[in-house]
This record gives sequence, C-alpha cells and structure tokens, in this order.
Amino acid sequence: MRTPVKKQKGQPYLEAADQWLSTAVSQVRQPIESLFAWFESKLTIECASRVRSYQGLLVQVFGRLAAAMFFWYHLRACS
Repeated sequence: MRTPVKKQKGQPYLEAADQWLSTAVSQVRQPIESLFAWFESKLTIECASRVRSYQGLLVQVFGRLAAAMFFWYHLRACS
C-alpha cells in the first residue's frame, strides 16, 4: 500500500518526484475512500477503527467486500 510522502521536520518543500507520488496516490485513494464511505452510509457497516478484535476486523473487511461485489454485480445486471 502506498501513502503520500510527508515533509521532514524543517524541510521547506517536497522534491518534485515526492510531490508527484503524493498527488498520484491521493488521486487514487480519494475515490476509493469516498466509495467505502458511501457503502458505510448506505449499509450501516460499523467503522473499522472501532473494531477491537481480530474476528470483528474480519467481519468488517469481508462485509465491505461482499457489499462492494453485490453493488458491482447489481449495477452490471441493470445496465
């Protein structure tokens, strides 16, 4: 998984390659995070940051995957 590059303490700006990577990663992550936020609002799946156990985390992850696959199939079947 890639994350945007952060400036080091005291660094005035990011180098061009790091800035490009940060922009590219952000452009990919933002729509994905928006999609999962939409799923969460429609399906009321609990927030992963509140899951305390490994079992709960697995339920969270596979619940989101199942919801995504359901909506993807439903959208393809309707079009």
